[in-house]
Amino acid sequence: MARTNPVQFLQQVRSEVSKVTWPGRSEIVISTIMVLVLVILASLFFLAADQVISWFVSLMLSIR
Repeated sequence: MARTNPVQFLQQVRSEVSKVTWPGRSEIVISTIMVLVLVILASLFFLAADQVISWFVSLMLSIR
């Protein structure tokens, strides 16, 4: 594999970065809101699942 010097590497990186289509502000806001909503929903789901499992285990351990 051919080695490139650091100056050529940085020129290539700059060239590639200029080809990237960066997201707009509205797309970033919408994506952030979607992530927050999904995190809240996942947290509620795991809270409910934990409560059900905790109730079930305590029920099983209290039976004699």
